[in-house]
Amino acid sequence: MMHKHTKIIATISDKRCDSSFIRQLFDEGMDVVRMNSAHINEEGFIRIVENVRAVSNRIALLLDTKGPEIRTTIAEAPYELKTGDIVRVEGNPAGISSRECIYVSYRNLANDIKVGEDILIDDGEIGLKVIEAASDHLICSVQNDGVVGSRKSVNIPGVRINLPTITDRDREFIALAVKYDIDFIAHSFVRSKEDVLEVQQILDSYNSPIKIIAKIENQEGVDNADEILDVAYGIMVARGDLGIEVPQEKIPGIQRVLIRKAIHHKKPVIVATQMLQSMIENPRPTRAEVTDIANAIFYRTDAMMLSGETAFGKYPVEAVRTMTKVSFEAEKTKLAENDIRVPYDLDEEQEVTVFLAKQAVKSETRLNTKAIITDSHTGRTARVLAAFRGPSPVYAMTTTDRLARELSLSYGVWAEHQPGRGMENTNESRRAYYVKAIQQLIDAGMINPEDRVAYLGGSFGETGGTTYLDISEAWKILEAKEKYNLPDYTL
Repeated sequence: MMHKHTKIIATISDKRCDSSFIRQLFDEGMDVVRMNSAHINEEGFIRIVENVRAVSNRIALLLDTKGPEIRTTIAEAPYELKTGDIVRVEGNPAGISSRECIYVSYRNLANDIKVGEDILIDDGEIGLKVIEAASDHLICSVQNDGVVGSRKSVNIPGVRINLPTITDRDREFIALAVKYDIDFIAHSFVRSKEDVLEVQQILDSYNSPIKIIAKIENQEGVDNADEILDVAYGIMVARGDLGIEVPQEKIPGIQRVLIRKAIHHKKPVIVATQMLQSMIENPRPTRAEVTDIANAIFYRTDAMMLSGETAFGKYPVEAVRTMTKVSFEAEKTKLAENDIRVPYDLDEEQEVTVFLAKQAVKSETRLNTKAIITDSHTGRTARVLAAFRGPSPVYAMTTTDRLARELSLSYGVWAEHQPGRGMENTNESRRAYYVKAIQQLIDAGMINPEDRVAYLGGSFGETGGTTYLDISEAWKILEAKEKYNLPDYTL
């Protein structure tokens, strides 16, 4: 089995979510299941959740909200537009769109757009140029030939649309996510930290531990990435809408900058959209797609996401298998000199954690350490280790199943819940867990008994932070067992 470090998120549709299918994807390397609230109802949501949990409690669940989007209204039939045609665009959710007048779901569209600005329909397939603006409608010139169907996406590049960050449908699905104990909510079109905090406020009202992934999909989100990372659990580089909202040639540079910022904040970062788009129809990827996956890893992403490839594509299992194989090879060939510097925090406790984590990762090259093990109550130390993007696996012994799933977005982290009696039994939860973790790594073929392993632990219990680094050969620890004393002086 290939033990890749880069995590894979697969979008699952309620039309194809039986347990045997999910098991296949999991066995091929899927770490997280994504559900898109734009395309499922409550019944479909529940079906996916139950089937995923029937397969494994290690698979994390991520719900994608719609966010403040604009769409065309229903059309009686698809209508054709020709270059140079003049069309009316009006904000009226109840209107029936046609070639003469395109109605959109946002009533105040005419108030937010000026003459000379562009409107892109259906993920940018059709471009309109505003040539006249009235109080209740716009007159536009069609920029290219195309066909428009019902409920197609509408983007206005460079224009801030005054829509609420959370829709009523979003609120319903967030409540559903809380009820079924989902792990992540990926919130769409995040523009600033206030958008994240608004979702957090809803989660707090339910006393929910769900973590928020901020989807960066426009220039405003890119510009405010640092403040967004301050309050979100992680970010997603959502290249679909981002590639419409900003010039496409800027996407690779933006992707690289956002990954770097996420690493500086020691937060997970996901690269998404069209990574294996051709595999929706074909059993093999293009060379460009293989290179795209590899470059995302060379840029140092934590995770990558498959959308249509696994939701409705013809070759979903092959897509996950391909991403796993390419990830495994890219991780072996990425250059250490391109690693991104992980800065220290001003907070003293966190600074010690970062310093010791850095030394643990350094030991992989200087002392040939083959794995890093840490016990985890909050996941903080494991996420710091992930930020260094070391070549060896990080084994996180977590105090809950949920925390193990939360770490399924962090590069190189293999997290397992190891039940115990908690802080009151430090002897058991340190030494016995450590021995068990080493044995599991050997059984999985990730290390050999003669290999060195590093252990990051703390002397002040579950929430006291990381205070020491221990390095030794695996066989010595297994042989010593209860005689092996960790630096926290357990007996």
